[in-house]
Amino acid sequence: MKLILTQEVAGLGGPGDVVEVKDGSGRNYLVPRGAAMRWTRGGEKQIESIRRGREVRSISDLGHAKDVKGQLENLTVKLPVRAGGTGRLFGSVTVADIADAVGRAGGPQVDKRRIEIGAPIKTVGAHQVTVRVHPEVTATVSLEVVAG
Repeated sequence: MKLILTQEVAGLGGPGDVVEVKDGSGRNYLVPRGAAMRWTRGGEKQIESIRRGREVRSISDLGHAKDVKGQLENLTVKLPVRAGGTGRLFGSVTVADIADAVGRAGGPQVDKRRIEIGAPIKTVGAHQVTVRVHPEVTATVSLEVVAG
């Protein structure tokens, strides 16, 4: 199945890329979640506008990516959440919560789709979160989840 990606998908590509995937993956995962659309001749015309939007938001050069990495790694992000007496959270911390907390802490604006959490964060304490700043550059952010 031939698809046009509308969002960045790890292992496949970024917005505006035309990819070939198995039918089940495209039909059951990528298209329903809005990460891709079916390739058509009409859709081919939209690729250029998708790529222009991607270039405006993306960090294009490696030097700028390293600067953003330095800003993120020097930042300690505190995230107040509702927690029980034992330190267990009511729910879990999402990537959207982390992206908002980075912005409130004075860091650069981070796209939530570029944040990677190893296992779900469900406890109070210090955690490490990875941010893919650029295809070749990843930053590790110190996240302190506090009961609040």
